[in-house]
Amino acid sequence: MFIKFWGVRGSVPTPLTPRQLEGKVAAVIQRIKPDDILSEEARGLFMAELPASLLNSIGGNSTCVEIRLSDGTRIVLDGGTGLREMGIDMMKKKEIGLHLHIFFTHFHWDHIQGLPFFDPAYLPENSITYYSPMAKMETYLRDQMKAPYFPVTMDDMNAKKTFTTLHGSTLDLGRGKISWRAMKHPGGCFAYKIEDRGKSLVFSSDTELRDKDFEKNPENRRFFEGVDYLIMDSQYTLDEAIEKYEWGHSSYSLAVDFAAAWGVKNLGLFHHEPKYGDNKIYSILNSANWYANHLESRPLKIFLVTEGLELEL
Repeated sequence: MFIKFWGVRGSVPTPLTPRQLEGKVAAVIQRIKPDDILSEEARGLFMAELPASLLNSIGGNSTCVEIRLSDGTRIVLDGGTGLREMGIDMMKKKEIGLHLHIFFTHFHWDHIQGLPFFDPAYLPENSITYYSPMAKMETYLRDQMKAPYFPVTMDDMNAKKTFTTLHGSTLDLGRGKISWRAMKHPGGCFAYKIEDRGKSLVFSSDTELRDKDFEKNPENRRFFEGVDYLIMDSQYTLDEAIEKYEWGHSSYSLAVDFAAAWGVKNLGLFHHEPKYGDNKIYSILNSANWYANHLESRPLKIFLVTEGLELEL
């Protein structure tokens, strides 16, 4: 299973501002010593020792994740602005004549607003199947692409379209299996579990964790226990999560508690707060690791989900 993250921000797209870029450059310049620029090797060592918060960017696009199963089946989770970037990449690579499977967690703006700009959806050679447990999915998607909200309608998308309402709890797709379950979020939201050749990924964006999610019942065990990767909403600090109770998001510390409780192997912190810059988000990663190291549980690897990150399971 191959995974690529095209959009990782929560609530609203958050591009890097000129002032933030200037701050990164200034911080790098301040670290340079004469010996750091004497040779190509010295410059390489200098770059390698820079903090990730200076060398990289979290990314500014909203939620979109690409997954390729072992048999080549192409899955997309959510259609935030990252979907536009994925489409641009596909067009550059001349990837045409594909059947894409797009699953939506819910239909808030930051999870659908890339769809009107997804170039492969306008090519008649392509096919796209849209999935959601929410019966009004087609209405929701079409409504954002009509006057006065948008000048192009969904009927102008020439790719073959199929809208599939998910029933039950599982779907076989290619060599993989897709499962879903409702999580707490205003208006409703669904987490997805993808299994392929003995590997498993749970994607739980826009999730406000509850006591019932920690209960050791059969349903929770089947969905969460021992998964290889958990990509979890961790938008808030604990103080913010308390202040913003019922807003539909979780703190990084609660995400760590949850991953530890279910014996998850790898936890990806996701759906980053739009008010936070790279320094703040990387500090949250450090805090999450410190917290995890003080729990009496099996080792847990924690990482930041950043735009462009690729994983192989």
